[in-house]
Amino acid sequence: MHIHILGICGTFMGGLAVLARASGHRVTGCDANVYPPMSTQLVSQGIELIEGYSPQQIQLNPDIFVIGNAISRGNPLMEEILNRNLPYTSGPQWLSEYILRNKWVLAVAGTHGKTTTSSMLAWILEYGGLTPGFLIGGIPENFGISARLGGKYKHKTDYHEPSSFFVIEADEYDTAFFDKRSKFIHYHPRTAVLNNLEFDHADIFPDLAAIQRQFHHLVRTIPENGLIVSNDLEKNLRQVLSQGCWTPVEKFGVSEGWQARMLTEQNIEIFFQEKSHGILQWDLLGEHNLMNALAAIAAARHAGIPPDIAITALSQFRNVKRRMEIRGIVNGITVYDDFAHHPTAIKTTLSGLRHKVGNARIIAVLEPRSNTMKMGIWKDSLAASLEIADQTFGYANHAEWDLQTALSPLGKRVSVHYELAQLINAIVITSRPGDHILIMSNGGFGGIHEKLMKSLANHH
Repeated sequence: MHIHILGICGTFMGGLAVLARASGHRVTGCDANVYPPMSTQLVSQGIELIEGYSPQQIQLNPDIFVIGNAISRGNPLMEEILNRNLPYTSGPQWLSEYILRNKWVLAVAGTHGKTTTSSMLAWILEYGGLTPGFLIGGIPENFGISARLGGKYKHKTDYHEPSSFFVIEADEYDTAFFDKRSKFIHYHPRTAVLNNLEFDHADIFPDLAAIQRQFHHLVRTIPENGLIVSNDLEKNLRQVLSQGCWTPVEKFGVSEGWQARMLTEQNIEIFFQEKSHGILQWDLLGEHNLMNALAAIAAARHAGIPPDIAITALSQFRNVKRRMEIRGIVNGITVYDDFAHHPTAIKTTLSGLRHKVGNARIIAVLEPRSNTMKMGIWKDSLAASLEIADQTFGYANHAEWDLQTALSPLGKRVSVHYELAQLINAIVITSRPGDHILIMSNGGFGGIHEKLMKSLANHH
């Protein structure tokens, strides 16, 4: 089959393209912004890329057009597809029909922690010898890639039947302009993780209840012989399950389910229903990562991996790029990169860093860039989420509201800037050896990490 992907350079669609190519399909695609690193990754896979959405691309004559959720009515190529009544489908739908069919799908859903938990789960299955396929919205350091078909390998040239297990980051964002259901509705998981649930994506959901409705649609698709792994500390998830559940549920975060108890800072004992299954030794930060680990261990057990094997695997877990990733240490100043773009994630990330560095100074650098952030939905919660930091720098280039006013409760500990060079200069002047600079954004932030480290080296 020849598929032509509209919006191919997005994380999800780029991963789908890699999976399709690995399955033997011919893959071409287009996007408004075709540039590295995604473009080079795709081209290296033998995927032809076209810049822009010219209607002439219909002359490629693919068997079907696969439409990314960034594509909307008015897109010239999409209009030509509609005018000519050519076959098209969404990315999640194509994935469901051609990649996930007949797979044991393990789907990880939740407002926070999807990427990390999916990466943990995929690594546990890998360590346990199941060689899963996966599609994750980040790059797990243990794999170095965001998507693969899966399979069993004795040697590089000795390929066997593909693995029946597939781990997917189950996003609640909408599917396409013509399908407003959440992406995860298409995945039909046998094992589903419900990590947490808060209001987010204000550009497509009017309120929390609308998101809960989509989560319950997901619950309705999980078979009776499947398993739901749910965070029982989350009232919003309990409400979802109370609407009707036809699948066994294993809870985590509570004594009647999976729990983690810290023995020391890096030694955590794992329990299920008060029975110990071993001690996890790792250096990941924060309570949220312990919850992610519990969810991954529970889901992996459903796929046949014993908890003690999962615990050993997690001791070798190397996290995900852009999740508290140390980008460099310059003259005693440590620079971190993190994806946090929601007040809960910001506060949790800062709490984990504070636990690690003790009384050392933490400088938080925030770019409110997600659609929900730009709309100002969380502006009244932002200052409280940054309270742990000793100094906060805000980049107001994307915000449609007054970032300075929103962060004013932090008093003299906050500084807001509209120019990237000015922002970097202010951070450099403030910083000193021993500081920890935490940069938080769900975008590229203008390449601030390398620019800041270069400036720090020159200044100090």
